[in-house]
Amino acid sequence: MPGRIYFHESDTLAAGENITIVRYRSHLFALMICYDCRFPELARAAALEGAELLVIPAAFNTTTGPAHWQLLMRCRAVDNQLFVAAASPARNLSASYQAWGHSLVVDPWGDILQEAGSGEEIIHARLDFSRLEQVRQELPLLRQRRKDLYRLDYKAPGNGIV
Repeated sequence: MPGRIYFHESDTLAAGENITIVRYRSHLFALMICYDCRFPELARAAALEGAELLVIPAAFNTTTGPAHWQLLMRCRAVDNQLFVAAASPARNLSASYQAWGHSLVVDPWGDILQEAGSGEEIIHARLDFSRLEQVRQELPLLRQRRKDLYRLDYKAPGNGIV
């Protein structure tokens, strides 16, 4: 972002090879990291594989955070009718990179259940999975996709569910 901030994640990180889906008790959640949340296809693929929750550790900065953090997390929740738990580092004024903070939990309707500020904080939210089913019944988006007009091709996790 010329004149505002420089970051190039590919200088230190490499792309993954799989959609990561984890089973915890009777629920499935998908893991995405930071920049992944800007690609709706990845979140949709996870939802189609049964994910009920996206867990997204991310470090948006003070330029992109105010503009996109809540918006993207709420969009991924609403588009895919699942919960989103997005964790961000607290702001450290002596660091060269200024993280936005504002970890949050969003429900499938797009409501923010909890949100931290920019400092160190632990937030808690109860995920009511009956709410997920209610939203999916009231607005059956995943069932009513127009597969006759478009499709999403992706590498399914297969037996990779942990």
